Order: sequence, then C-alpha cells, then structure tokens
Amino acid sequence: MSIFQNKRKFVECSFSREDELEKTVIDNHKIFFGKNTIYIDAKKKIEAKALGGAIPDGFLFDFSDKDNPEFYIVEMELSSHDFYKHIFPQITKFFSFYKNPKSQDDLIEKIFTVVNSYKDLKKEFKKYLIEKEIYKFIKDVVENSQNILLLLDEDMPELPEIIETYSDTWGKMVKKLILKKFIYNNEVVYFLDPEFENIEYAYLEDSVKREIREESKYSEEYHLEDVTKEVKGAYSKIKCELHKLNKNLIFNPTKYYISIVHKRSIAYLVFRRKKIRLTVMLPEEVVRKRVKFHSVAHISDSVQRYWGGPSCDLIIENSNNFNEIIQILKSLLV
Repeated sequence: MSIFQNKRKFVECSFSREDELEKTVIDNHKIFFGKNTIYIDAKKKIEAKALGGAIPDGFLFDFSDKDNPEFYIVEMELSSHDFYKHIFPQITKFFSFYKNPKSQDDLIEKIFTVVNSYKDLKKEFKKYLIEKEIYKFIKDVVENSQNILLLLDEDMPELPEIIETYSDTWGKMVKKLILKKFIYNNEVVYFLDPEFENIEYAYLEDSVKREIREESKYSEEYHLEDVTKEVKGAYSKIKCELHKLNKNLIFNPTKYYISIVHKRSIAYLVFRRKKIRLTVMLPEEVVRKRVKFHSVAHISDSVQRYWGGPSCDLIIENSNNFNEIIQILKSLLV
C-alpha cells in the first residue's frame, strides 16, 4: 500500500517494535484522537503490580462532546504478536476492570492518584472540569463509558470471529483502530482507520447494508443486559409512546443497535450502560431548535452518509423531559 501526494510516493513502512508504535501514539495523540483529549501513558505512570499486573498502555479521556465525555483503556499491539497467546488474554484482563466492582474501584483510584500526582496533568483536567471534582468525574466517566481501544498496525483475521463469539464483551467494549506509517525520504505521514471521531460508528459500513427484517440472534434483552434501570425505563417509554402512535412500528435489534422502522429506518438506538445514543434522521439544526433539555451531538458527514441522510444524535440518560424526544420521533412518522 502506498500514498501518492503532490507527485510524491509515500511507501508503507512497518513499525519495527511495539515501543515505536507506542511512542508514535504518545507523541501524536492530540492529532490522532483530537485536540480535546487527554492521554495518560499508563506504563510510565503506574507500577506493573498496581492493577494486578494488567497494565494497559494508556488511558484516554475524550472531551470532544463536553456533556458526554468518553473513557478508553488503550492497548497497542503489533499484528505480528500471537493473537490467542498474547492479545486475547491481555484484552480479557481489562474486561474485569469494568465487570468486577473491586477491579473497577482499583482502576478509578489508580487513575485519580496519577492525575493528582502530576501538576500538568491535573491542570489539563481542570481546564475541562472547571469546578467539578476530579475524583467524582473519573468515577462517573469510567462507570458510564466503558471502552477498550485496541490500536493495531494491521488488521487481524481472528478479530471478526472473536467479536462475534464474545459479543457481550469484545463486541460491545472493544473499539479497533489501525495505524499505518508511510515514508517519503525523511518525511512521514500516518493513516488512521477509522478516524477517531468516527470510532463509535465503525461498524456502519457492514451493518447498515443488512436487510432490516433478517432473522437475528440479537434481541432487545441483549442490548439491555448491562444497562441501568433508568436506561431501560427510557427505552420502554420510547417504545410504548411510539406504539400508541403507530402499532405497526418495528423495533429491530441488530448486533450494534436497535433500529426504529417505519417504511424505512427513522432512528437508531445505541445503548451504553448509563445512556442511549439515539440517532434521528433529521438535520442537526432542526433538532437543536426543537430540543432544550437533552444533549445534541454532531455526527460527521461520512457517518451521516452511512446512515443515509442528514442526522444527529440525542443523548438520553433517563425519562425526564421526555416529551421533546417523543415529538422529534413523531415528526418522522410521515
């Protein structure tokens, strides 16, 4: 694979060692992940035994949506590593940070200790949190946003089967990025797939093409398995209120989301433990004029094209001020 730019041919050059890949990400994390992110180099700041020997490469806090920050445990691996002997057990250890209350508390405490120990890091957090207490923020975001970012230099053929087999962990928590390096003379360019701003929607290219009525092993229960009672209540209310308006509406569970179908898909619900990301097929400027009590999140142009038209996200955490959500969805029933 090569990249051609201004009559120059950039030739792909593999990362020779894992620490080269790690240094590249650390040095360029504001470019790769966005200027409104904080990356913590966990290997340098946390003792190997501090989290039961399962030390990730880093922790990433994404503040691009200030009302809904995201947290990622970051693991960087060369594709030359043995998947089942090295990568699979390493990622599996990280699931316990989220699934086991004691491990999760240890993770939160250790991140807070690191942030509190480095003045520059603490100052950077304060820039985003302002008056919010750092420990409470870390606790809330880790509990609310449970992601594992697996960054590779090449895709790995084992991943699709693993994600399909362990859909409740690998399928829900692991987000994959491929980072490649290209060189022309002494000039280096990098290629990141997908772009980090689209990481939540990386599945779209395959899933949107599926037949909406296909038989699937995925169910509503699959999506609601680990969510809070507030999220379950919000989903139940959406379904109940929309069926009052049109009993023939279809709520169609697929691997990554539940789509609401009326002649075509009018909305998509992606579930996180403490929130629903509701994608509605309406222009963002229209939704912002109608919504006062819920966060509206921008979707990149490329993702909107995957969805099939102008769209944006509504963030739902409970059933409060729910009438505006129902009115938005009602406007799509035409």
